[in-house]
Amino acid sequence: MSTLAVAVITAIVSLVLGAAIGGVISYFLTGKMLEKKLGNAKAIAEKQIKDAEDKASSIKKEAILEAKEEALKIKVESENENKERRADIQKMEARILEKEESIDRKNDALDKKLQAIEDAKAEIDAKKQDLENFKKEVEKEKENIAKELEKVAGLTREEAKKQVVDSIIDDARKEAGNIVRDIENEAREEGEKKARDIVTLAIQKCATDQTADVTVTTVSLPTDEMKGRIIGREGRNIRAIENATGVDLIVDDTPDAVILSSFDPIRREVARLTLEKLITDGRIHPARVEDVVEKVKKDIEKTIKEAGENASFDAGVYNLHPEMIKILGRLKYRTSYGQNVLKHSLETSYIAGLLAGELGANVAVAKRGGLLHDIGKALDFEMEGTHISIGVDVAKKYKESQEVIHCIEAHHGGVEFKSIEAILVQVADAISSARPGARRESLDAYVKRLEKLESIANSFKGVDSSYAIQAGREIRIAVKPEEVDDASMVILAKEIARKIEAEMEYPGQVKVNIIRETRATDIAS
Repeated sequence: MSTLAVAVITAIVSLVLGAAIGGVISYFLTGKMLEKKLGNAKAIAEKQIKDAEDKASSIKKEAILEAKEEALKIKVESENENKERRADIQKMEARILEKEESIDRKNDALDKKLQAIEDAKAEIDAKKQDLENFKKEVEKEKENIAKELEKVAGLTREEAKKQVVDSIIDDARKEAGNIVRDIENEAREEGEKKARDIVTLAIQKCATDQTADVTVTTVSLPTDEMKGRIIGREGRNIRAIENATGVDLIVDDTPDAVILSSFDPIRREVARLTLEKLITDGRIHPARVEDVVEKVKKDIEKTIKEAGENASFDAGVYNLHPEMIKILGRLKYRTSYGQNVLKHSLETSYIAGLLAGELGANVAVAKRGGLLHDIGKALDFEMEGTHISIGVDVAKKYKESQEVIHCIEAHHGGVEFKSIEAILVQVADAISSARPGARRESLDAYVKRLEKLESIANSFKGVDSSYAIQAGREIRIAVKPEEVDDASMVILAKEIARKIEAEMEYPGQVKVNIIRETRATDIAS
């Protein structure tokens, strides 16, 4: 082997040995570092474990303390609740014991009363027996006395009885004479009263045709079958119409017609228009009746306004307040002694204006005063006072001139005349009222009586509305169900009847009929 080869081999071996030695040294150095790092990590881990154990121990202690506090709180609350329950139970036991004692006392008292009743009954029986014995003794004594009297008087029992009977007959004849005299006087007085009643009734019957013209309206029906639909099942439709309008519907044997009866012409007109609309529409039931009545009332209000405007235009009286025009229009449905008040007011305005023109007075004031002189009659059933005082108040409220107010105030001569126009309004009023066929004397008092009847009913608490029907022989009253219950209705009817008796004069009887209705409404959608 050559030297070069040996050198090469030597060099290779040296390199291999050097590398091996370096690797061993490096291995030993790396292991030391790893051991050191591992020791540090272990120390850190042990520290973290210790910290976690300390924290867990602290949390555990706190949880134990909280649990103990919560348990103590629950225990205290439970004890308090138990105390309250025991107290309630003790109170209930005390009340029960008290009731038992009360029942025992009542039973004892009842036993004593029963015993007292038994004792009293026994005592009564004993007294009855004593009374029977006493009666027997009295009868014996009477026999003995009668025998003694016969001996003393020298009369037999029959003779004494005859004298007593004769004496009784004489006394009876005297008393009978007095009774006959009283009966004759009473009969004379009663006869005079009956005669007055008969004459009054005859006069009333004679006035029937005149009154019927303005208190009854006939509504024509397409067929007689419509009467059944108007009445409805068990009369619910006719009751709904009467309650909503305050008018009495008379369904009789008159073919193809029903009759509406009411002293109030506005109500009667509302009922007439309502019935005609229902017949035309064909749907007749309580809910529909109420809807139609409301619509008709609005139409009537419009008609009233138009009537007032037309009257103002026809009379040549302008610049009236809008509310005054509405009030004037209501006179279209008002009558006085059978005379339409709106037409009467127009006549009075015409006549007063003509007279003022002939005499050189103020035509405008005369015509205005004539048109408004009875304006109070549109409100006299709603307000207290005469139609004159009401008319004056209305004229002042709506700023009428003092001259016109004086015409209203003086048209019945209640105050001293201060102007020729006021005199002319009074004269025109008398001319319009006095013309042939203008008035019927019986109607005004009749209407006033019916209005008074309704006013009395409406003065009671809980009354919603009232309607005088059957020519004032019945007052139908609807009450508020939340204020008047079924039991109170009887008392209310008696109170209203007593007040009517005390404050009114009327022939025959007045039936007070109270209606209470409750409703529940829902909508299905």
